[in-house]
Amino acid sequence: MKPLTKTLSKISHLIRYIETDYPELYQHLDENPVTLTNTMSPKLDLDIESMQNYLDTLKSILHNYKLEKGIIASS
Repeated sequence: MKPLTKTLSKISHLIRYIETDYPELYQHLDENPVTLTNTMSPKLDLDIESMQNYLDTLKSILHNYKLEKGIIASS
C-alpha cells in the first residue's frame, strides 16, 4: 500500500471511530462523509506530509477530548 493511501485509510478509520464512539466530538469536526473520497481524486494535489499532519491533528483532538472528559488520565 502506498504511504499516502495508507495515511488516508488511517484518517478514514479515525474519523469513523470518532463519529461512532464520540458523536458529541464529531459534530464539532468539519467533516463530511465524502471528504476523503473526493480527496482521492487524481486532480487534487495531495501530499503525504499534509495528510500526516491532518491525521496527527485528529489524534490530538481526540486525545485532548478524552483528557478533558476524564476518559483517560493525564500522564
